[in-house]
Amino acid sequence: MMGVTAALAAPFPPDSIAARNWVKKREHWVDSVMKSMTEEQRIGQLFMVAAYSNRDKEHVQELEKLVTDHHIGGLIFFQGGPVRQARITNQLQQQARVPLFVAMDAEWGLGMRLDSIPNYPRQMTLGAVDDNQLIYTMGADIARQLRLLGVHINFAPVVDVNSNPQNPVIGNRAFGEYKFDVARKGIAYMRGLQDHGVLASAKHFPGHGDTDTDSHFALPVINHDMERLRSIELYPFQQLMADSVASVMVAHINVPALDNAPNRPTTLSPAVVNGLLKKELGFQGLIFTDALNMKGVSQFYKPGDADLEALKAGNDVLLFSEDVAGAIRKIRRAVKRGEISQKSIDEHARRILQAKYWAGLHKRTPINTDNLVNKLNDPVSDMIRQKLYEQAVSIVHNQQNLMPLRHVEERSFAVVTVGGTNTKNTFSETLALYAPFDHYHIDKEASADAFNDLLTTLRLYDVVVVGVHGMVSAPAREFGLLPEQIRFLNEARKKPNTIISVFGSAYSLKHFEQARNLVVAYEDNEYTQKIVPSLIFGGLPARGKLPVSVSGLVRRTMGDATRELDRLNYATPEDVGMDATVLRNIDRIAEEAIKLGATPGMQILVARKGSIVYQKNFGHLSYDSLRPVSNETVYDIASITKVAATLQVMMFLEERGLIDLDQPIVTYLEDLKGTNKAALTLREILAHQAGLVPYIPFWKYTLNGTALNTAFYSPTPMPDYSLQVAGNIFTSRSMQDSIWQWIKKSDLQPKPKGKKTWEYKYSDVGYYIMQRIAEKILNQPMADFLAQNLYDPLGLETMTYLPLSKYSLDRIAPTEQDTYFRNSLVAGMVHDQGAAMMGGIAGHAGLFSNATDLAVLMQMQLQDGEYGGKRYYSPGTIARFAQTQYKGNRRGLGWDKPELNTAHGPTSNFASPRTFGHTGFTGTAAWVDPEFDLVYIFLSNRIHPDANNTKLIRFGTRTRIMDEVYKAMQSFNKYNQN
Repeated sequence: MMGVTAALAAPFPPDSIAARNWVKKREHWVDSVMKSMTEEQRIGQLFMVAAYSNRDKEHVQELEKLVTDHHIGGLIFFQGGPVRQARITNQLQQQARVPLFVAMDAEWGLGMRLDSIPNYPRQMTLGAVDDNQLIYTMGADIARQLRLLGVHINFAPVVDVNSNPQNPVIGNRAFGEYKFDVARKGIAYMRGLQDHGVLASAKHFPGHGDTDTDSHFALPVINHDMERLRSIELYPFQQLMADSVASVMVAHINVPALDNAPNRPTTLSPAVVNGLLKKELGFQGLIFTDALNMKGVSQFYKPGDADLEALKAGNDVLLFSEDVAGAIRKIRRAVKRGEISQKSIDEHARRILQAKYWAGLHKRTPINTDNLVNKLNDPVSDMIRQKLYEQAVSIVHNQQNLMPLRHVEERSFAVVTVGGTNTKNTFSETLALYAPFDHYHIDKEASADAFNDLLTTLRLYDVVVVGVHGMVSAPAREFGLLPEQIRFLNEARKKPNTIISVFGSAYSLKHFEQARNLVVAYEDNEYTQKIVPSLIFGGLPARGKLPVSVSGLVRRTMGDATRELDRLNYATPEDVGMDATVLRNIDRIAEEAIKLGATPGMQILVARKGSIVYQKNFGHLSYDSLRPVSNETVYDIASITKVAATLQVMMFLEERGLIDLDQPIVTYLEDLKGTNKAALTLREILAHQAGLVPYIPFWKYTLNGTALNTAFYSPTPMPDYSLQVAGNIFTSRSMQDSIWQWIKKSDLQPKPKGKKTWEYKYSDVGYYIMQRIAEKILNQPMADFLAQNLYDPLGLETMTYLPLSKYSLDRIAPTEQDTYFRNSLVAGMVHDQGAAMMGGIAGHAGLFSNATDLAVLMQMQLQDGEYGGKRYYSPGTIARFAQTQYKGNRRGLGWDKPELNTAHGPTSNFASPRTFGHTGFTGTAAWVDPEFDLVYIFLSNRIHPDANNTKLIRFGTRTRIMDEVYKAMQSFNKYNQN
């Protein structure tokens, strides 16, 4: 036996004593309830009515009347909110003599009907996913959510085989056109629900996939013969029934091969329900009608008549009756006339009660509304959604293996968003994680001239990525695509390196079938808009396969499997072993710091296992609250320059044998001969153990009293004064020689008494020296070398010296209101005075970046010098430089490291000893922990407008946030161990 005996069997081994006892208790409960009900009340059990939690009190009062006066068996909830729905459910359950079945039509989760809850993917999207176990996991989580909300039935999955691309009502609600995939995925979804206490319902029997009419508005006719129906349409239903599906929903379609009565929907057909479904296929589970208010029924049958005919046809539950009271009267009269027996009524009622017992309704348990929305939005749900979309997005065409894109430094990039509402959306902003993109947006209703002008502009670029947004699912409306839009896209795709990314129906690909490079995301949301760029650039592998055929050039199973290039991508915290709830504590710490005036704003980024799991911006660029911090905001990263710039060059030179860390630096700089620095080694300097003074106030040497010495500065740029120090302060290139002479003459610190070596003492001075060595050996300015060999190949758009040469001032966070040297607000230029006097380019300071680009650079360090399919350093080089060098000195070569078991270390005390990174005076930090595969970035302008503001340091903001990162890992591990 199927249905009741399979899906709704005792949760114990068959034929066991426990199973027999369970059945005995069930039947005792069912018998007692049946005996307590009148004949009319038993009829009432067969009705489930529509309920809405976003309607007024009158609606709830109507429901109360149906429950108390007509003893309906259940509710099907539609639009509203979770807490409101829970309260209405509790209220009505309390008033019901027999506990109510509560159902929802939640094919893609609660978000399909309720606010405050994100959607799961549509079934067509799931059709592109190869891993059916992941679909089972989705079903299990939807069941968890439904149970929290007091819902016992989900009218899912749809197992219609969508063989008609013009189908107006099924379409993306189906898994696809291949019956075997539909069955396998339907079983996975169904088991996920039922294994976790929610009844599934296979719909729409006998198959709604090959219709060109929407049964909500008319009665579709399917003219296939029985051979075709048995071969295609019925196959998935048979497979789910042979497994364990608890219920079936019957469609409002007319199938002459099954019942040749004119205009009779299958819902009301005894030949279909009693004959085909029950007798021939042997289904013994619950049978639901589709909603009886749909025009597929109601245009031919009056309210009440349709209910009676559906009952006579063999359905158990009458869904969405238009007139419950009238239908009950007509059914009672039919019983008296002998048209339908009381015995059959009782059989239907008994089957419903047996299902209610299985669902736990013999125990009345009110829904707990405390923290309900947060419980429904469990971070694990987010992880499951992320994984499903990752596996679904499909690269349909990939000419000459263009994707994943490599060699970003050799190309110019443009992104065009067509349709949608925003000039920059998540899709275009995520692309900027991987390469410097110029951004364009055009409305889909734009004129032909506007589209033509854009085509002309796009010819200037090597690679163009087009995102198609604002689509709809209706084939009759061409999926929301307009003629000029389609023409533009087909002209754009002629350029060899154009990638068309479609955020909509797979069936819409008929308009793009000749695109050389074509990606389909199936849906348009935050998940897919992040995933598609990751696939294009190799942050993620492409795995999705088309579940339907669209044309001769776009066929089912097409989907290029690409490989990862070890670039950062986006994932949920749980996906990489972190607790999202704990990570949210970062928000509180950041907001507290801003509220207390520690900094006007900040960027925070956390990545683990190659995935960005936390990236948020807080506050504003300044305290005037005019410009909020965004992903595009650029910060002066101060001393992080030491490791993000100079150290990168030192590692490059060292692994090629161009420098020896243990040779005296006079070997490379002959003019140090005879100075107190001649014998210093690069190892000592990099480890800050060379006896160099921490800081030399060069700027003070250039003043006359409190005024700038005109011998050093000019208020306007001139050939001899070309280096800009501030807005109206320019200096000559000879200033760099002056600084060098001051360094050469500077004293060294005394060695500790009785010691042959200096103690650790942090110093900026050594990085002036290393810059000079690097530029001499490279025979090239260090900034140019870094751009050509590191920043541009990595796609780091914002990481640069002299940021005003690349982007506008309104993107750059200001630093100090300088009242002693430059006598102006330092904005768009380096804060450090010495670096400013060097023209903004120095070894110890001067670099600017946003959090994303700094994270990419640090991820490359974490990955042992490899990123995006390119190796930047030999294996082991970075690890060697990240090791401590001297006893009593926490520093590596250039890299700072943890000072554990102290309240004053630069990192969290949870960090591993392998951690390396650096902090910056302006309020910045960049850390890598190889032990935990972790990158942590914190950028702020805490010295705006006052460099003496130490609140960020006193509050320990950066370290406290880093603590939460480690606590998020600990919490996840603890939860999973339990």
